[in-house]
Amino acid sequence: MRSLLHALGAFASLTALCLSTGGCGTPRIVPRAAPGVRLQSITVTSPAFTEGGRIPVDLTCDGKDLIPELVLSSPPENTKSLVVIVEDPDAPNGTFTHMVAFNVSPDVRKLPGGPELTGAGDAARFGLNDFQVAHYSGPCPPKGEAHRYRFRVVALDTVLDLPEGAQVARVEEAIDGHIIGEGMLTGHFGH
Repeated sequence: MRSLLHALGAFASLTALCLSTGGCGTPRIVPRAAPGVRLQSITVTSPAFTEGGRIPVDLTCDGKDLIPELVLSSPPENTKSLVVIVEDPDAPNGTFTHMVAFNVSPDVRKLPGGPELTGAGDAARFGLNDFQVAHYSGPCPPKGEAHRYRFRVVALDTVLDLPEGAQVARVEEAIDGHIIGEGMLTGHFGH
């Protein structure tokens, strides 16, 4: 009986540790470039804020939670789709994803911004962000903290066969080995 209680106590401790550290699942992978490809650069800008600048309140949880307008340079030749990821690398438990959109048309040079993926192409879909919702959730750091937010655009040599609401980890697995270009705009926000 004593060994059973000891085993149950150890299991409870392990479960508590897993929950407090964000889970004991498989760690997320870092997607790699397509084999034999030299990554090309994509320029990402926004009329809403400059590189390293402050993200306007309307684009955050303190405002209207609108996707910022993004302007993109031409992706590499042979790009089949784009992925747009918004993430907070300063989150307490590691990088936190605020948006993942995939199968964005490679012809897009400007995402108009707003509450939806307008102008992203018919195949564009939202994946599930780390708030567990399939849309953009704007910057929302803990009170008294300022965090960086990266708006990443990734060019792929494929179109992803994933449904709306796919988990971020599934999107990362699907793009692994298919990246041919990348660009990023970084802003910051604090309450």
